[in-house]
Parts: sequence; C-alpha cells; structure tokens
Amino acid sequence: ADLERDPPAGLREFVPAFTTVLLVFEPDCRLQEIAPQLLQRFKESATKPIPARKPVEIPVKYDGPDLDRVAELHSLGREQVIALHSAPVYKVYMLGFSPGFPYLGELDQRLHTPRLSSPRPRVPRGSVAIGGAHTGIYSVESPGGWNIIGHTSTTIFDPSRDRAEVFLLRQGDQVRFLPI
Repeated sequence: ADLERDPPAGLREFVPAFTTVLLVFEPDCRLQEIAPQLLQRFKESATKPIPARKPVEIPVKYDGPDLDRVAELHSLGREQVIALHSAPVYKVYMLGFSPGFPYLGELDQRLHTPRLSSPRPRVPRGSVAIGGAHTGIYSVESPGGWNIIGHTSTTIFDPSRDRAEVFLLRQGDQVRFLPI
C-alpha cells in the first residue's frame, strides 16, 4: 500500500510475496543512493496496519471433486468441511501462480491438506481449493495440484476491466466464503 501511494523514483513494478517484495527499477536508477531511505521506509511501514476494507463475499457451491476425499482424510463429514472452510474471514496474503490467484489464510488447521501428488492438467476457472495450509480460488483455467472443494461464479481476474479493477482481490483484502 505504501509503495502504491508513494513509489520511489525509478520504480517500475513491485511484486509482494509472503516474506519478500520484488522491486523492479529503471535500468538507470541509482539504487545505491536510494536503498538506505527505502530500507528505512520499509521498516516504518511494516509496523503500520493495512487499512481494512469490508470483506469481499464470495459465494461458493461446495461440490468439488476432492470434497469427499478431504472430508475422509480428516475424519470429517462433508458438512463439517464446508462449515470449517466457510467460517473464517480469510486474509489475502499474496496473488500469484496465475493472474490474480489469491493465497488465502488462515485456513482452519483441521483442513490442512497436502497438494495432490500429481497436478491436474486442467482446473476450471472459479475452482475453490485447498493446498497445504492455504485456500485459494483459481482465477483462470490452468493446471493445478490443489484439492478442489467447490466453485464460484465470481470473476477473480478480468483483463477487460479498468486497469485498477483487473483483479478483484488485492494483498491485505479480506475474503468470506458464503456456501450456496
């Protein structure tokens, strides 16, 4: 949020991840001159809370091909998996893997499920899935190895929208799944 509000001179792009931020600068940028101020700025902004927005509500039809397997793996019923998955308000930790794919946490520990041993060659757009300690939404059709427990018709990534609106979700946003 800080970099978006006030980008340092020469910054072309940045990509936040769980524990790092990739910064891409213009080739002629004098990083040795701005690096100390940038590091100080990161230290200061790391202590500031991200302004919370109202949670984005995502309707989900819990009918995924892996729902029963996830339930069985954790000795839960289908309805328990749905209740545990839809109860929290999740935080968007980062977008990645494919355009706009949100890595969401904190997934209830009782639902932590290893990724598939062999990824599927095709996962439909809108698939809601669990991968390890995270849940996410496939923003485009792509290969994928997460456990698909449902799907949504909500468009997560739409390149035809205005540039600022291409991605429905951003880092720091909150998400609530609504079973339908």
